Amino acid sequence: MNNTTLISSTYAIADELIVNRFGYGAMRLSGQPGNFGAYPDWEGGKKLLRRAVELGINFIDTAEAYGAGFNEKIIADALYPYPDDLIIATKGGINKSAPDKILADASPEFLRRGVEGSLQRLKLEQIDLYQLHRPDPKVPFTESISALKELQDEGKIRHIGISNVSLEQIKTAREIVEIASVQNKLSISDRTNQDILDCCIQNNIAFIPYGSLGAHPLRRGAPLANAEGILADIAHKKGVKPNQIALAWLLHYAPNIILIPGTTTIAHLEANIAASAIHLTAEEINSLNRISTTK
Repeated sequence: MNNTTLISSTYAIADELIVNRFGYGAMRLSGQPGNFGAYPDWEGGKKLLRRAVELGINFIDTAEAYGAGFNEKIIADALYPYPDDLIIATKGGINKSAPDKILADASPEFLRRGVEGSLQRLKLEQIDLYQLHRPDPKVPFTESISALKELQDEGKIRHIGISNVSLEQIKTAREIVEIASVQNKLSISDRTNQDILDCCIQNNIAFIPYGSLGAHPLRRGAPLANAEGILADIAHKKGVKPNQIALAWLLHYAPNIILIPGTTTIAHLEANIAASAIHLTAEEINSLNRISTTK
C-alpha cells in the first residue's frame, strides 16, 4: 500500500496541527466487557498501532476512560518515542471504575487529575488536543471549560476540544477559550448533529464524528435498511464494501471532518483506510445525501 494514495487530504486543527483526515479511534484496544482494563492481545494491539502509523495515520483518538487508562498506555508502549507529526488526542471528565460504572465527573479537581494522569501514561509533557468527554450535569459547564483553560495556560494542554455537546454549549465554551474540535455523533444514517457540524464549519473547528458507520449499518432491519440498496449499489460499482462508501461519504461531506473509525485487526484497518482513496461523483454524493436520517 502507498501512503500517498491512501490518505487523500489533511486538516489543520486550530490552524496548526496538520493531520491526515483519516485517523484511528483506539477505544477498542481495551479489555472486555465494556472497554475496561488492558487489551488482552497487548502485542497484537501494538502491531496494529504501528501499522496505522506506517499507513499514514497521524491522528489517534483515545481517552482516560478507555480501558481505565490502559488504552493510553498501549499507545505509548507501541509508539513512544512518537513520530514528529503524530497527534494524540485524549479525553477526560468520565470516572469509569468498572465496565458498568460510568459517571461524568467534569469537576476542576477531577479534570486536573485526569490531565496529569494522561500526561504520565502517554509520556508527554503537553497534550496536543485534550477533549472534555461529556458535560457533567452536576458541575457548571463554565467551570469545566475554565478548568481546562487554566491547564492550557499552564502549558499542560495545547488545544481544547469538547464532546457530546449542544450548540449552546459550544457558544458558551467559545466565550471562555478557543475550541479546536468537537466530537459528536455523525454518520450517513444519523445526521441529527448537522447543526453542530455547520457551526464547526463556520468557525473553523474540527469535527470528529464518532459512530461513523451508524448502528449496524449493513444489517437488514437496522436503521440503515432503507439505505442499504444505495450503499450496496455504489459499492458494487466501485468494487469496494458498503462501509467503505459510508466512510468515503463522510470525507466528501465536509472538509473539517476527521474520521476515527476503530478496529482490532490490521486487515480491517487497511480496508478502512482504503476508503480515503475512494472518489465519489456529484451524482453519487447526491444519492447518498438522500438517505433518510435518524430523527
